[in-house]
Order: sequence, then C-alpha cells, then structure tokens
Amino acid sequence: MTIGSAARRAHLEVQQTVLARSGVRRVVVWLDDSPPPGLTADELVSVPPGPHGLRLAAARNAGADRALEAGASLIVFLDADCVPSSDLLDRYAAAADAELDAVLCGPVTYLPPGVDALDEQELRRHRAPHAARPDPADHSLLRAPPSDYPLFWSLSFALSAERWRSGPRFDEAYEGYGGEDTDFAFHLRERDVPLVWVGRADAYHQHHSTSSSPVQHLDDILRNGRLFAERWGEWPMTGWLREFERQGLVSRDGDGWRLGASTASGARPGG
Repeated sequence: MTIGSAARRAHLEVQQTVLARSGVRRVVVWLDDSPPPGLTADELVSVPPGPHGLRLAAARNAGADRALEAGASLIVFLDADCVPSSDLLDRYAAAADAELDAVLCGPVTYLPPGVDALDEQELRRHRAPHAARPDPADHSLLRAPPSDYPLFWSLSFALSAERWRSGPRFDEAYEGYGGEDTDFAFHLRERDVPLVWVGRADAYHQHHSTSSSPVQHLDDILRNGRLFAERWGEWPMTGWLREFERQGLVSRDGDGWRLGASTASGARPGG
C-alpha cells in the first residue's frame, strides 16, 4: 500500500515499477484532490485534503481497509518516495509468520542524489540504514523495548490483516504534517502490541530536496504537536521545535510551544 501525491509523482512511478516486478497487489492512495490520468495501480483510492492539509492518517487507514477488502493477509505500507529492496516483501512476510500480532519495521536508507533507484545493485551499494534505529542481521528479528516506540516511522512498515483489524488505527484528527506516526506508536505501546525490527526488510528513500528544519510545516507541527501533548502529556518533534526556537520562530509557553513574537503577524523568515 502506497501513499502518493502530485509532489511525489515521479518517485511514485519509480516505486511502482519496482513493485510491479514482484507481482504483488498494489494499492495506491492519492492525497490530492483527484488522481492524475495515467496513474496505474490494482486499487486506487482518493483521500482529498482536509481543512488543514493532506490527510496522511486518513490515507493510511483507507489504504489498509481497501487492502483488506481485496483479501490481503499482510499489509505493507510504503510512502511514495520509498523503493523496496528485492528482499523487503519476503522479509516482512516471514516476520509476520513469526510475529503475527506485531507491527514490523525494516531499515531505511536515505539515498544521495543521482542514484538509479531502479537498479538493485546500485541500491545495495548505497545501503546505509539510518543510524537512529536498529539494523538487525538478515533473517533476524528484534523486539523493540518501550523506549524504541518513538522511533516508529510509517514510511515503511508492515502488519498482518489480523493485527490491523484489532487496531489501533491512525488518528484522523491529525491533518497536515507531523505527529500521527508517533501517536500511532504510542497507542501500540499503550496496548502492549509488539514493535519488531526486521533484518534486511530494506527500503530506500529516494532523494528529494528538503529543508534542514521544515519551516513550511510550522503551523502543522504546532497544531498536531498540541493535539499529541493533550493526549500523551508530552510534545513530539521536539528536535524541530528547538530548532524553530533557535530561529526565533517559536517560543516556550509553559510546558508547550507557541508562535514566537517575530511570527505573530504570520510572516516567517525563510518560509
């Protein structure tokens, strides 16, 4: 199951070409107002934006539900800019057989510019999983301790149909950028659902331009962060919030955050 948008159309085409080689049934969830002509998938679901932007949580729920309707026993979630290794589907499937009740996460490599993401050997040469998360040996599984749950990223994960039916789902109150991943992970931890790191279920994140701090998503981060804090008693995305504070964009407000005085009128340096 893939979430795509106009901004990632080219990345999506590469990913779908790679997935087509496996013969796996593909569900694409389109986040903009209407899917573009020529977009091919076995199942195409449209989840248009809400009042506050793209509805990522709703899109993941809708895509997983459609996969179940199509008879899936295992649901693999990939963001549009992520290309699976040739081992990813097999490693997730084997992990689901061993850990039926778990949510499964594979390593993610962020590719540099210029890598041919259609070339498996090229991908393997650039394999460098993000150091923030465990990278178990091939064919091995590692259950996450409670402290690891904030490291859950929805750009590549998998779970059985039974696990999805049992919940939790992504909270659709989150719109725009940020917060819904960690909220989902905290619900998993609250319910004692195992989070398992899967060796060599590799995904490769295709390069695209990003800012060092996502100033363009500042309003979303504050809104979604406040929603998260009201539920869990702590703020997510604190690294970005501290960077925004350093830039004079936000300031502390008791235990939370608010727009800084320099941005109260709506102007944002660099945004």
